[in-house]
Amino acid sequence: MFASTQISHAPSYYAASANASPLRPALLGSVEADVCIIGAGYTGLSAGLHLSEAGFKIVVLEQARVGWGASGRNGGQIVHSYSRDIDVIEASYGQTVAASLAGMMFEGAAIIRERVARYQIQCDLKNGGIFAATSKRKISGLAEQKSLWEKWGHRQLTLIDDKSELLGIVNTDRYEAILVDQTGGHFHPLNLCLGEAAALEQTGGTIYEHSGAIRIEHGNTAIVHTATGQVKAKFVIIACNAYIGELEPKLASMSMPCGTQVVATEPLGALADKLIPSDYCVEDNNFLLDYFRLSADKRMIFGGGVIYGARDPAHVESIIRPNMVKTFPQLSGAKVEFGWTGNFLLTLSRLPEVGRLSENVFYSQGCSGHGITFTHLIGRLLAEVIQGQAERFSVFEKLPHYPFPGGRMFRVPFTALGALWYDIRDRLGV
Repeated sequence: MFASTQISHAPSYYAASANASPLRPALLGSVEADVCIIGAGYTGLSAGLHLSEAGFKIVVLEQARVGWGASGRNGGQIVHSYSRDIDVIEASYGQTVAASLAGMMFEGAAIIRERVARYQIQCDLKNGGIFAATSKRKISGLAEQKSLWEKWGHRQLTLIDDKSELLGIVNTDRYEAILVDQTGGHFHPLNLCLGEAAALEQTGGTIYEHSGAIRIEHGNTAIVHTATGQVKAKFVIIACNAYIGELEPKLASMSMPCGTQVVATEPLGALADKLIPSDYCVEDNNFLLDYFRLSADKRMIFGGGVIYGARDPAHVESIIRPNMVKTFPQLSGAKVEFGWTGNFLLTLSRLPEVGRLSENVFYSQGCSGHGITFTHLIGRLLAEVIQGQAERFSVFEKLPHYPFPGGRMFRVPFTALGALWYDIRDRLGV
């Protein structure tokens, strides 16, 4: 029934500093479950843990290692809402849909904190996040965001445009103003993932690594096939996001994998506290944004850039270092010890694609770069719909899914041209 194969995580600071985690066996032969989940990232683990706690027998299939994809390589920042905020959602889909989504926009962060506390997950979780304006014209964007979120009940926001006060929070001349969110935060993303996997196993779930799904047989009892085994299940959740490959071509055709790049410097010691005295995480409000924070051992973790089509760049540092040094000239001589890329899944609407391929086969994908909190929220909603409570899941399920213009062949150049336009606007401070 078991076969063991060791597979390494993609090289990154997170992999190098990960907590101890067992090598889980590959599936060999046939097993049965109430729910088979494809993908051991945040979406799959969140759904699996909620269901396992409710008494369901859970089997998770992972093609590599737990947290191997975006869940173990991201910027590690807790940021509320969705890749398109509630004002855009209301303008596109109406007040009723916007109100329903707004009622859930802060829930994912609460789920993360509850999981960390309940299962004592050691992932260096810290509170506090910053949105930053790189030009005076972009200060209005921060003010609008503050007003919008306060409209929906989020009151722990402070807009700061006094330079001396700003520098005491994040010590850079690059920003004209910042919006501080006390309920934001940051953490070690791979260690969160590993901790959630351990919690799932603690509650009775089973995870098979090196067990990529290659085919799904739909039916009253679905059968998920791997190269060396199969899972018979009452329900299936497809939680692959940017790493779905050709498992379900219909899902792959509605979205596009994109790569983002991250670097980690050498430990900075006392300099780190001078650069970010608050120890909050930071992201700017540009379309092609930069994001950064300090690790537990005082490294600068700095990310940004988007490569449409998710090609692996040859030199990650050359992409990220210029903006890092522009933000913090003090790091011009700092050694970058790690550089890596990870894929996220982009949709045309920039909103998640959630639904079902048949009555008992569900999916969630396409967080569009805003997935840490959403994946934890949708995990809960997937658990709810499988337990017969479809109301909240249906709000996301009814959002339209748009194909990229020109199909899969032309989605990369068309999207890159659009991004170039917004990059020019960012550079002009518009």
